Amino acid sequence: MNKENWDLLVIGAGSGGIAAANRAAQYGQRVVLIEANVLGGTCVNVGCVPKKIMWYATDIAETLDLAADYGFAFNKNATHGFSWPILIAKRSAYIEHLHAAYQRGLDKNSVTVIKGEAQFVDAHTVSVNGHLYHASHIIIATGGYPTMPSIIGAEHGINSDGFFELSEQPVRVMIVGAGYIGVELASMLSALGSAVTLVLRQDKPLREFDAGISERLLQVLKKAGVTIRAHSNILQLEKTTEQLIAHFDDASTEQTDCVIWAIGRQANIKKLNLNAAKIKLDNKNYVITDEYQNTNVTGIYALGDVTGRAALTPVAVAAGRRLADRLFNAQAQRRLLYDVIPSVVFTHPPIAVVGLTEAQAREQYGDDIKIYQTEFTSMRYAFSDNANKTWMKLIVQGAEEKVIGCHMIGNGVDEILQGFAVAIRMGATKKDFDDTLAIHPTSGEELVTLR
Repeated sequence: MNKENWDLLVIGAGSGGIAAANRAAQYGQRVVLIEANVLGGTCVNVGCVPKKIMWYATDIAETLDLAADYGFAFNKNATHGFSWPILIAKRSAYIEHLHAAYQRGLDKNSVTVIKGEAQFVDAHTVSVNGHLYHASHIIIATGGYPTMPSIIGAEHGINSDGFFELSEQPVRVMIVGAGYIGVELASMLSALGSAVTLVLRQDKPLREFDAGISERLLQVLKKAGVTIRAHSNILQLEKTTEQLIAHFDDASTEQTDCVIWAIGRQANIKKLNLNAAKIKLDNKNYVITDEYQNTNVTGIYALGDVTGRAALTPVAVAAGRRLADRLFNAQAQRRLLYDVIPSVVFTHPPIAVVGLTEAQAREQYGDDIKIYQTEFTSMRYAFSDNANKTWMKLIVQGAEEKVIGCHMIGNGVDEILQGFAVAIRMGATKKDFDDTLAIHPTSGEELVTLR
């Protein structure tokens, strides 16, 4: 069988794969991009893009609830005529628009896109739809997929991808999982009027975040009406003609209309036949890479969620572009630094973090750190009697008080963080923050006036 020869072969047309393919093509390389499903990967289709649209809907719902306090003729806590089908239709149309935009970008850069499942034949050859493709450089960017539990009746629930296929809003919904996906879905659905139960294996959500974040988020969710079932495990999910019944490990049961499993994600590698290329995986079946995205096989690289490192779209995009810079533009040391990565959890209110948590900082530096924090009510809620407070924490280290961590929860912190992430990446100190003039009145000014 004849082989087609390419300079770069990319498996997976998600954010990272597309970024690497386009950048390499811009350097004059012949690039083929292989995708089994649709362009955009997790982010565009079942991740950050549709999620953010849903988050905007909940943000508008909150604004409408506040409107009466500002003199507008709205009834607090009313449904405001919200239509789930209209939102879903518009969301789908927007995603189709993004698919077309991605395709135009790839066409502009002369990247060849092939739809099909890629399987390794050897270290530099893959088979797709019965054809062989060879390249000196191959990037694995196949992303991840949601984990399903191994319990009786698990199939009666849906995973986090399935949430975006719901044609109707569930009246009652049970979300299982304490990570960012679980709390985002719980927050959104509750704000849009669903009765939400959040099932946690331990005592609180987002345990890997700073303790101040996870503790406050727990209270925010309870205040929003989310029922928290802590220290709970579902042993069986039963389906009747009218509802689902969750059977818990304490012998209790709970009825619901929809169960969403948000218990984690795993690398999308099952169909790649990685053994043919002798590519090594870690104990969680993620592709092992070094700091330059190299696998153990020369000429094969991996990036994005399939590596299990910081599963965020900007991380995959940055890693893909830097890899192309290194391989095809003589930037030998070009790589992504994973130590200071800003991220946001789109709950209501949002959470924004960058750098070390207090626990991580104490483990690394002992008592050579100092904590600055504040908690206040945003002026947005000046007339509200049910406002969530904004909380901010700075973690600094050493005599110069270098800022090594910033953690926030509250209205607007998702937009505040980006600029401060630049400062922290550049090594800013607390004095640099103090010497920066505040913008008043804003929530962001609190970070430069902390004492």
